[in-house]
Amino acid sequence: MADEELEALRKQRLAELQAKHGDPSGDPAQQEAKQRESEMRNSILAQVLDQAARARLSNLALVKPEKAKAVENYLIQMARFGQLGGKVSEQGLIEILEKVSQQTEKKTTVKFNRRKVLDSDEEDDDD
Repeated sequence: MADEELEALRKQRLAELQAKHGDPSGDPAQQEAKQRESEMRNSILAQVLDQAARARLSNLALVKPEKAKAVENYLIQMARFGQLGGKVSEQGLIEILEKVSQQTEKKTTVKFNRRKVLDSDEEDDDD
């Protein structure tokens, strides 16, 4: 087989697999929209966070991506409504993280169901 034919087969197979698994990366318009949104979020965060706060947020994104996304959304919303007075420091970001943690905190309860177990020795005590 020629290299061109092999490459064409590989591309065809890749397209089939992406279509089968519903991989959205095949749609260039959707991919471009996601990239634009990501760039916009990064530019807004670069404007409202200082270097240490950005580093902390990126570390948080590695460990807890959903919490980092919530904090990013909160910061972007505050920036859009003009509620931020200058750049947010690392200490300010920690306070925001605590607020978000309190809002999303889940209460866990443990309930013990104790079952009465019959002991075989109790039955033999009648003798």
